[in-house]
Amino acid sequence: MNKVWLVTGASSGFGRAITEAAVAAGDIVVAAARRTALLDDLVAAHPDQVETLPLDVTDIAGIQAAVDGVAARHGRIDILVNNAGRGMVGAVEESTDAELRGLMDLHFFGPTALIRAALPHMRRRGSGAIVQLTSMGGRFAFAGVGAYCATKFALEGLSEALAAEVAPHGIRVLIVEPGAFRTGFADAAALRLSPALDAYQETVGPVRSGLPGGSGQEPGDPAKAAAAVLTALDSDEPPLRLPLGNDAADAITGHLDRARTELRSWEMLTRSTDFDD
Repeated sequence: MNKVWLVTGASSGFGRAITEAAVAAGDIVVAAARRTALLDDLVAAHPDQVETLPLDVTDIAGIQAAVDGVAARHGRIDILVNNAGRGMVGAVEESTDAELRGLMDLHFFGPTALIRAALPHMRRRGSGAIVQLTSMGGRFAFAGVGAYCATKFALEGLSEALAAEVAPHGIRVLIVEPGAFRTGFADAAALRLSPALDAYQETVGPVRSGLPGGSGQEPGDPAKAAAAVLTALDSDEPPLRLPLGNDAADAITGHLDRARTELRSWEMLTRSTDFDD
């Protein structure tokens, strides 16, 4: 039986690539986006496989009805892909509460509401998959992207617990951690930049200029990323986390190595804090 997908942020980037890959596999995709007109060409080419759904994932009140509507129309939701998102650059001191809360609504509270809405449908069938698009920045952070990474850290923590909770119900969770891909993520029109303070020009300045400056030259191919996601989902034993791209593999490996070295260096002090028997 062909699968039914619900993909957020489907009008561009990874969402569009995953939608196209699922359609090529013969599946049905409900492609959710704020601007569904950008998906008209896919609907015209595959009218029996692609349905658009106007959806702002920060509209928590409307999510339950939207998800229930998908399940009612198609009989089930096999795969939920939480992909909608945006980039933000700014030092922690430069970031406002409004920016932080807005990003958390988009990257954490919205996906969490979608998960809560979809799980009852998946549990009734005893199967399903939830795909969380985070980032290699969901494993580690660096100067200038603290707010962005904080939201991805939060989603990864939730997802790891979620995976243990839903496994007995036949539901899988896949955390996808891309590196730099040509998705339009860093386009000047899409990337949010906090007002700059001179104090952080040395640490954050290169990120502020480098991300939009490198847009369109990233090494990662979104179509290959989408194919990798489908391959992982079809595996008998899919991973919990799936880094994508050579840069992600190298950066995550380096981070894990540094974390292990630091733990070993301070292990004696770490272990000295229990009560003496």
